[in-house]
Amino acid sequence: MGGKRQLLKDLLRLVPRDIRHYHEPFLGGGALFFALRPSRAHLADSNAELIRTYTAVRDDVEGVIRALQQHRYQRDHYYKIRATHPDHLSPNALAARMIYLNRCGYNGLYRVNRQGLFNVPFGRYNNPKICDADNLRRVSLALQGTDLTAGDFAATLAAARRDHFVYLDPPYIPVSATASFVAYQQGGFGMDEQEQLARTFEALDQRGVRLMLSNSDVPWVRQRYADYRIHNAVARRPINSRHNGRGPIPELIVTNY
Repeated sequence: MGGKRQLLKDLLRLVPRDIRHYHEPFLGGGALFFALRPSRAHLADSNAELIRTYTAVRDDVEGVIRALQQHRYQRDHYYKIRATHPDHLSPNALAARMIYLNRCGYNGLYRVNRQGLFNVPFGRYNNPKICDADNLRRVSLALQGTDLTAGDFAATLAAARRDHFVYLDPPYIPVSATASFVAYQQGGFGMDEQEQLARTFEALDQRGVRLMLSNSDVPWVRQRYADYRIHNAVARRPINSRHNGRGPIPELIVTNY
């Protein structure tokens, strides 16, 4: 699990050394969390299915592994599993479904339609590793003792205190009119939410919370966070229908320390 590995080197360079309590309200793949392995962490995401998956891996990884081993890389099987509503599944089966769809769907993309149903087409791979049992056990071990919450970022950050560290990795602002991608979660994450996040950043800063945020290198981000430290970074586009559209792109990392 992890979609922020492209920036991980830059993020680790900027992370405070003495993290006593870690918060990540846009968990996604959790690349930074798994690299840091903080002793105390509050992890959250608005995608309830994702949090239920992490919770199952944390609490019963062997059960998730057994459920995942029942899946196979086959087109008809993929669409059958995709059509199964997650609310009809046990926690372990739900987690296995999400991992399987991520491993076998097009480009590892997670996308839902307006009804909140996963709609990524079948991907073309050479014998994908559907069940990486050793990695799942490492993930489970890292998650032991963490708090996992499904909910809005502002609500989940209410517990952040002075000297706690918060990493904010929201859905990025599109760099062009055709680059928009907000279908990770039903309802999307538009500019109203970006502004709400900026106000939350300011409120947390006033409380003495240490903050790091990543986003697109667009004028709005540079202007909105001009009172803080802005660091340049470069990543590659993880999802593009054309291979020549996956080149390096500039991104920004904002810190208040």
